[in-house]
Formats: sequence, structure tokens, C-alpha cells
Amino acid sequence: MHILVIEDDARVAEHIGKGLKAAGHLVDVEGDGRAGLLRAAAETYDLIVVDRMLPHVDGLTIVQTIRATGDTTPVLILSALAEVDERVAGLRAGGDDYLTKPFAMSELLARIDVLSRRGPAIVAETKLVIGDLEIDLLGQAVRRGGKPVDLTSREFRILAYLARNEGRVVTRSMLLEHVWDYHFDPQTNIIDQHVSRLRQKVDRGFERPLIYTVRGTGYIMRAAP
Repeated sequence: MHILVIEDDARVAEHIGKGLKAAGHLVDVEGDGRAGLLRAAAETYDLIVVDRMLPHVDGLTIVQTIRATGDTTPVLILSALAEVDERVAGLRAGGDDYLTKPFAMSELLARIDVLSRRGPAIVAETKLVIGDLEIDLLGQAVRRGGKPVDLTSREFRILAYLARNEGRVVTRSMLLEHVWDYHFDPQTNIIDQHVSRLRQKVDRGFERPLIYTVRGTGYIMRAAP
């Protein structure tokens, strides 16, 4: 699943992110409430994990705001507040589950698994189609125009991330964070090198490219020019 984690404790966020990725999920992480709420509103997720206490915008406000827009994305609330009244407040705000800290990663994964099976509204995306490009997320296979495209694991992750954000500009910083898990100078040319090789494999020989450079910013994938 594509999961958003909103957690201001960097060590906890890293622990959760690693555990979810090891279980095969695609993970985005935000460290404060305002950024998390903006990300939740701008992108589509299969599940959101949100800490109860966050800077700028608290977790319950995030859940209430999401629900007020009609968004039914499952939400798992994390909190160090274990009192019954706090758990009830979280569920009444619109949370689907409430897990107190500290917790075992196995329990977090089990609760996410249960939430993912609750109904048809939570359907994990297994295939992405952009024009004549087909991306099999489960088999990590790519075809364009019916022909297989041989990609490295890193190239596949870049392509999948671009495809998930079709029509939106993906900055170098976003790629570093979501594909490399690095947080350093986005001007490094490691990204450009990988994307250049990816474009050679995906776009070469086709009349219409799918991956475009946005000068000074990053890249965008779209089926139409």
C-alpha cells in the first residue's frame, strides 16, 4: 500500500518507515502536522499513520479535517496518551484504530493489515498505466508499447514514483527522500544520472516521450506533451 506517516520524532518515523518498506509498502513521511495535512490533501493514500501530538497541527485536527472533506482513507493514530478518554477522542475524531507508544513493529504491521482488509475502499494499487506504458508494481515489470523494458531496482522505483505523481512536478528533493531515503543537497547529479538512463530505456525509439525535465526543478511524467 501507499502509506503516509506523520510523525515528528525522527527516530520513531525512521523506525516505522523502515518497517513498512520492509513489508513491501511505499511510504511517505512528514515531520509536522501542517506538512502532513498538506500532503494528505494533495496525494492519494491507502492508509495514513498519524501521531497524536504534532507541531503546528495536532493529529486529531488532521483526522477531523480529512474526514470533513469526505476522505475515507483509513487512519491509524499513534500516541503516548494511553488513557481511555484519549483513545475514545481519537476514534471519535475519525480515526479507525489507535495504537499507544511504545509499540512493537509486528503489532503495527498487524493492525495495518487488518485495516487493509476492512472493505473495498482500501484497494492496494498493483498496476499503473501512463499512455502506452504499463507498470506492474507487484512483479516489478515494465512494458511500453507491449514490449518489456529492463530496469534496475532503483530505476523501477524512480519510474513508479513519477507515475504515481503523473501530471505533477517531482522535485529532486522528493526523489532523494522517497527513492534514496537521503536528505542532502538536491543539486547532486546522482538523480540526473539515474533519470537520464531511465529516459533512455523508457522513451528511446518512441515518438512521444513520457518523462520531461522541468528546468531548475525536477521532472514530470505525462502521456500528452
